Order: sequence, then structure tokens, then C-alpha cells
Amino acid sequence: MKLSVVIVNYNVEYFLDQCLSSVRRAMQNIDGETFVVDNNSIDGSNQMVLEKYPEVILIPNKKNVGFSIANNQAIKQSKGEYVLLLNPDTVVEHDTFEKVIGFMDKHPDAGGLGVKMLDGSGKFLPESKRGLPTPSTAFYKMFGISAIFPHSKRFAKYHLGHLNEDEIHKVDILPGAFMMLRKESLDKTGLLDESFFMYGEDIDLSYRIIKAGYFNYYYPETRIIHYKGESTKKSSVNYVLVFYNAMVIFAKKHFTQKNAKLFTTLINIAIYFRAFIALLNRFWERILLPLMDSLALVAGIITVKELWERTLIYSEGGAYPMEFIYYVIPSYILIWILSVYFAGGYDKPIVIKKSITGLVSGTIIILVLYALLPESLRFSRAIILLGTLWGIFALPAIRFTLHLFRFKWIQIGDNINRRFIIIGDHNEAKRVESLLQKSYIKPEFVGLVSSSEKLVDDNTFIGVISQVVDIIRIYNIDEVIFCSKSISHQRIIDKMTEWQVAQVDYKIAPEDSLSIIGSNSIHTRGDLYTININAVDKIVNRRNKRLLDFFLSIILLILSPVVAFVQRKPLGFFGNIFKVMTGALSWVGYYPLEKQTVKLPKIRRGVLNPVDSVKFKNHDDDTISQLNLLYARDYNLWKDLNIIIYAFRELGK
Repeated sequence: MKLSVVIVNYNVEYFLDQCLSSVRRAMQNIDGETFVVDNNSIDGSNQMVLEKYPEVILIPNKKNVGFSIANNQAIKQSKGEYVLLLNPDTVVEHDTFEKVIGFMDKHPDAGGLGVKMLDGSGKFLPESKRGLPTPSTAFYKMFGISAIFPHSKRFAKYHLGHLNEDEIHKVDILPGAFMMLRKESLDKTGLLDESFFMYGEDIDLSYRIIKAGYFNYYYPETRIIHYKGESTKKSSVNYVLVFYNAMVIFAKKHFTQKNAKLFTTLINIAIYFRAFIALLNRFWERILLPLMDSLALVAGIITVKELWERTLIYSEGGAYPMEFIYYVIPSYILIWILSVYFAGGYDKPIVIKKSITGLVSGTIIILVLYALLPESLRFSRAIILLGTLWGIFALPAIRFTLHLFRFKWIQIGDNINRRFIIIGDHNEAKRVESLLQKSYIKPEFVGLVSSSEKLVDDNTFIGVISQVVDIIRIYNIDEVIFCSKSISHQRIIDKMTEWQVAQVDYKIAPEDSLSIIGSNSIHTRGDLYTININAVDKIVNRRNKRLLDFFLSIILLILSPVVAFVQRKPLGFFGNIFKVMTGALSWVGYYPLEKQTVKLPKIRRGVLNPVDSVKFKNHDDDTISQLNLLYARDYNLWKDLNIIIYAFRELGK
């Protein structure tokens, strides 16, 4: 057997599906095998592999054993002359395997090989070729000097910036996303070092290949797409700690004691520096909009107070008491900001109407509380209402301003106002158009473009693929979607590279899939379009469900002297109230099954469940599993309320 492809997966079903689709095409003329080692995913990955790719050898782990151990599991079973370690967030060209095998066959000194990698927008990824992270190389990289001199042989050695990205080179380090290995070299070097959980194992193995007398090659005559958004991952404190600690393990293993100590010192400095920056960035991203809203509301309501005070209430002298400024106004601001938060006004992407809904809801809460206050603390309803009017103007203005400065997480109106073209044959393009229309995007414009280079007699299409650059300009297109059933991955990559000047985003719709995948990052959920499912684990649904649990528990506690009499189990009812209030339970959850046929989002265990809302309770496991799925897939608060009302006497069970 010539080739064994090994893919380690963890909760990236849609990316894995697209990757396996490209691997299947690339394997057509190869005597090979494909392994998927799954590190205990809960997103349905295993079921997808079994149903759509029966030729794949699936190794399902019961826990996340890490990248190294998982790869080694498959390598030990592999039969190929070459082993390819491939990330699930990649797409290979149809002739990638033929080309890399041909090169390895002609170069017996090649122990390993990496290829030219492009991100989801067709841009070259510099980590396609890397140098050994010596102390000096690591210092230049970690403190940004390599970014200042990206083509310097000395300062940019980490990504070998001085080497031409379109020429074959011998390199130190192979990228773990596509790591072609000669089985013979693995027999000499040993497998991946399992002391590396994630990150660093590719550097370690690459270095051991060189020490064993082989060379590592950078081979740009074939390309892959790698949906790796480094900036996204590097904003994570966990990434910083795991990655740099992996570098410490490598240094202690391969460097002299003196160099290892120097390297470790640099790494520790870098860890604290990068972790601080990462925390600062995350804090700033979360606090920026609420802070701007708070300052705008404070400025507005203080201005309103001054005008109202001087022109009407105290026109002949006097002023509101200082308590109004120090306590009451901050309370108004807090209620407004919290109301915007609970209305989803700060969920990304930001939707302007949610901020207005939250502001109005906050005003209603303030007016209700105002009516309950003693006369001495009722200062002015007019200021509350005028402050609301100011907020209705100011909060959208802030968001429009951020939108003008191209903050991508700001959404204007009910939709993202994106304009798309879909490239494919008639049937596939129409299928993907339907999928896009059903997704959460609600596109402003969708044009279909034939995958043919020549003009076609079909009014469905606005043009052909050779006219795309003009179509993008004339129709003001934001995103291009390729139908991979109609267009080869090699052609897709060619076009992405060719059209870079157009500055649009690209996505790929895999064959027979309900997903459209694209952009630069596997970690950015917004770059994955799927049929709109209002899942119970969405941030806004989790928050609203918890709010319902908490406030309903308070109401039931207040009414408990009466409600307890209608409960079948009064003592359990009181216990459940406190368990739900503290978050140990939810009023509604899934029906507990020993074996749920479909993986469901994790939520709190419920007092009640979807089966309690139906008249007949003796259902088989498949029916109950479907009821759980329907509850999880299309959730809203009314579902919980309906179940609670229907099974009201069972709140003590």
C-alpha cells in the first residue's frame, strides 16, 4: 500500500466532512487508506463519517487523548509506505497525493514533506515553511521583530521569510496540518512524542527526522486550503500557555542545558507578556460596546437633567438633590445596560434592533420600579423618557460608527446585508442557493454563476466563471461560494488565488452537505453557514432559559403556600425550587435516556422534559430521542412554559 492518511478530529464535523470529500477525490488513483481518529467529539462527527464515508477507518476514543496519541493510534495500524498527517480543517487538490508521492519516490533522502498552504481567502500561510525555533529565532518571533523584517534571513527565520514561497526548499520544520512522512523514517525516529498534548509535536518530529539523516522538504507544486486563523487562536490565553509550554518541552529535550535554560527564560517572559495582551484584548472586546453605551447614556441623561432642571423644574433656582446624580442615574444606566445585555444586544454579531429592544425593556422596568418608590425618591418620569429617546438615537449611532470603521461583528438591520454569487452547475447552484436562503444570513442578493468557461443558454445564471471579476465589481459582491460537486478543489484554489485583487470572501459548499464553509478560521462559528436551527445551546437561549428558571422559581416560591397543595409531591416541589434557583437543575430538560441516538447540546438536567408535554407517556426510545432532538433543535421559551403548564402538578418529581 502506498499511502495512509491520518486525520485527528475533535468537534469539527462540517470541516471534517469537506476534508474527507477532498481526500476521497484525491485517493481515486492511489492505493491507500484513510483513518479518522476522533477524540470524543459530541457534534455528530462519528455518525457522519460512518454514514457518508464507509471506506474510512474510524477510531473513536472515549476521551480527548490529544493530538500525538491519537495520530500514533492510527500510525501503528497503518500499512502505507507513506503516512500523511492531515488536519480536518483542510482541503486538498485532486492531484495532491499523486504529486507528493511522486516527489517522495524521486527523493529517497526526503523523510518528510510539507506543501503550500493557503487560508480561506486564498492568501499564503507563512507557516507552510518554518525554521528551527532556536532561542534567537524564538526571541525575534515572540517579540514581533520578525514581523517588522518579514523577509530577513536573520530576523524572519521562524517562517523562513527569505525563501521564495513558489520554489522547492529544504526546511527545518514541517507543518502539522499537512505532514507527509516516509514510514521508513518513522521506524528510525519513532512516532510522535506523546508528552506533547497539542502543539510542538510537529516541531519535535521534524527535528528528529533531520537528526536521523533525512531532509524535510517544502513542496509548493500542490496546494491545500487550511482554515487556520492564527489571530483567532492567539487571542486565547489557553493557546498561549499550551503552545509556549510545548516549546519548553522541546527545548529541554533537544537543546544543551545552557541553551534550554535561556530558551525557557525567554518562553516564560513571552508567556506572561502574551497572556497579558490576550487577556487585555479579550477584556477590551467585551467591555468596549457596553462602556461606550454607558458613557453615551450618562452624557445624555445628565444633559437632559440639566435642561429639564433649569428650564422647567427649578427655573427660579435650585437643583435636584445629589442623591439623584450619585445613586438614581447610575441605577438607571445599570438597568438599561443589563436590559440590553439580556435582550442579546451585546451578542456577536451585534444586531442594532436588539439594543433598542433592550433599552425599551429597561425603561419599562425603571418605570415600574419608579411607581413602587416612595414619593421622596420619585424625581422625574420625564427624564427617564427623554433619556430613553436619547438612547434610542445614541446606541444605534455608536453601532453605525463602529460599522463604518469596519468592525465585522456589527450587523446593520435584520440581516448581514451580504451579497453572494454561487458558482456551479444548474442543479447544484440552485440547491446551495436554497441552503443559503434557509441559513441565518438572509442574504440581500444571490446571483448564480455557471461553472463553465463559455457562455451558456440558461437564464438562471447571471454569467459564467470567466466573467466573475466583472460580476463582483458590477453587482458589488461580498462573498463567492463554490459548489465543490461542480468544480474541482484545484480549480477552486486557482480561482481564489487569481481573484485575490477582488477582495471578497470565499466559501465552499460540499456535495450533499447542509453546510457552507469558509473564511480563515475553524474557530469562528460565523464563518460557517448552516440551515437555521435555533439550538438550545445558543448563547441567547441559554441566558433566557436561565432567566426563566430563576424568576419562575421566585414566583413559585412566593406562591408556594397555594401551589404546594396542587403538587403530587409537595416536598419535592420545595426542593426543586431551590435546586433550580441555584442552577443545579432546570425546570425543563431532556428526557434521560441511557442511549440517545443523536448527540444533543449539553444543558442542565430538568425537573420536567418534552415527554411530559404529550398525553401518552409510553413511547419507545426512538420516539423519545426524537422528542429530545426537536426540543434541542428548535428551542424557545414558550416550549418550556407549555411543558411547565401542561405538567404543572409534576413540578415536585
